[in-house]
Amino acid sequence: MCFSAAFALPSIPNLESNWSGKDEDPNKGQPVQLSLPAYKWRLVIAYDGTRFSGWQYQQTIPTVQCILEEALTTTTKINRKELCLVGASRTDAGVHAWGQVAHFITPFTYETLEGVHKAVNGLLPSDIRVREISPAVPEFHARFSVTSKIYCYQVYNSAIMDPFLRHYAYHSAYKLDVAVMREAAAHFVGKHDFSAFANTSRNDRVPNPAKTIFRFDVVEKGPLLRLEVEGSGFLYRQVRNMVALLLQVGRQAVPPDIVAWILESHDRKELAKYTLLLPPHGLSLETIKYKEEHLILPTDSPASSFGRHHTISKCKVLFV
Repeated sequence: MCFSAAFALPSIPNLESNWSGKDEDPNKGQPVQLSLPAYKWRLVIAYDGTRFSGWQYQQTIPTVQCILEEALTTTTKINRKELCLVGASRTDAGVHAWGQVAHFITPFTYETLEGVHKAVNGLLPSDIRVREISPAVPEFHARFSVTSKIYCYQVYNSAIMDPFLRHYAYHSAYKLDVAVMREAAAHFVGKHDFSAFANTSRNDRVPNPAKTIFRFDVVEKGPLLRLEVEGSGFLYRQVRNMVALLLQVGRQAVPPDIVAWILESHDRKELAKYTLLLPPHGLSLETIKYKEEHLILPTDSPASSFGRHHTISKCKVLFV
């Protein structure tokens, strides 16, 4: 893949002011020692997850992290291990994102980020876009600085599916009672053990099943329902399992208070008696919130880049 874009040359690093510490190995998720100097950069990424096997890097199948790393290594001339690209959320295969966040490391800084931003997006396929590149303080970590995540699952509630939404919303031909769905969703709010709503994770980590849900809104936009949930974190496939049960409530197949009963059971088998896992295409990672002090731009750093509009300095069209 080739591109044509001019971007600022890296400036000479200040060896006295840069951070030397530990970050995360993108292959194993373990801390690695970084050499001096080290500059950290924060990315906000949007992608259509339809053709990708999730975010997490895999050698044999296409993932968002894999494609993004290829663009970054080409642009920065740094290998993937030294980049230490870390994503905030390991979205599953087929899941979309508007506000995925990641960070990476370079041994040099930039005078401006607009050029490198354009270069990276020029190398990426059209279904992945870096929306923002910002300098980050050493304390910022895409995963561990998170205060909350917002996911949205879209349901198209009509007899006939809108073909333009087929990749981004689940079709429910059953007429859903939104009022009882909201009543049921309220049972999720608060701190709970969500073991009953988590599938067995394929990674070797043992997550804490106690998570805090700050809000769970069911928003109607005509036939399109947006089920928006904000939480301190989520277990593997937790959101899709929660929405699946809410749809059963909306169909009036089960009562709203069944949510509280299944939560208290801490048993995934109890949930399986009432519903199946929903497909991934209706789910999107909308926003990730961070500790405010970790979002402060470092001193003497380039301004954040949000892309640049093309401009025409002089009209060249002749009017008769």
